Amino acid sequence: MDNYSRTTLKMTRIFDVAPKRVFDAWLNPEMMRKWLFTLEGTNKAAHSNPQVGGTWEIIDHREDKDYRAIGEYLEIDPPKKLVFTFKMPQFSELEDTITVELKELKQGCEMTFTQNIIVPHEENWTKSDIEKALGEYHDGSEHGWNLMFMGLKELVETGKVSYKG
Repeated sequence: MDNYSRTTLKMTRIFDVAPKRVFDAWLNPEMMRKWLFTLEGTNKAAHSNPQVGGTWEIIDHREDKDYRAIGEYLEIDPPKKLVFTFKMPQFSELEDTITVELKELKQGCEMTFTQNIIVPHEENWTKSDIEKALGEYHDGSEHGWNLMFMGLKELVETGKVSYKG
């Protein structure tokens, strides 16, 4: 038996701006530091080398700790599709894959977000332990992305995020 399982989180959001504006918010460090795994008030670093094989990094400082999120760009097709890896090395070396697809609408755009989540198993886990962990990882990720996507929507539609953390 593998020492991990996978689950998929899929979310869709509508934005009242062109796809390019949302696409840029995923790649531009000045925009990333305001919503992606961080807030402007707690962000210590936001770096992005937006090319296939390039890397990105966010460092957020909360409760006297630094939280680091990193990844590599696998596919960049502006302003339609972005695929990248995501991991937080302080918690795990396992890497999720995230796909962001943008579709132009008559008014604004639709973003479809898909995260392939890898869930590590602990020793002696039963099938029900694994199912419980898959649900917790899925729901926890969904909660976190919901909060981030509220900030993303505000950022791309108004130019700023009012919530400071």
